[in-house]
Amino acid sequence: MLPSLPTLTVLVPLLSLAGLFYSASVDETFPQGCTSTNSLCFYSLLLPITIPVYVFFHLWTWMGIKLFRHN
Repeated sequence: MLPSLPTLTVLVPLLSLAGLFYSASVDETFPQGCTSTNSLCFYSLLLPITIPVYVFFHLWTWMGIKLFRHN
C-alpha cells in the first residue's frame, strides 16, 4: 500500500536531504561530484525540484482541460 500524499510530501524532502548529507560526508569531491548522474547527490538534489514541477504542470493541464470543457 502506498503512503498518503501528506506523508510523501514530508518523506521525499527528508530522504533527499539525508542523501545530500550522506553524499557530503562520504564524497571527497562533493560539490563537483553532484554533476554525475550515477551519484546519490545528483538525485538528492533532483527529487525536490522534480516533484513540485510535476505537480504544477499536472494541475496546469487539469485546469486547461476544465476551462476548455466549460467554455
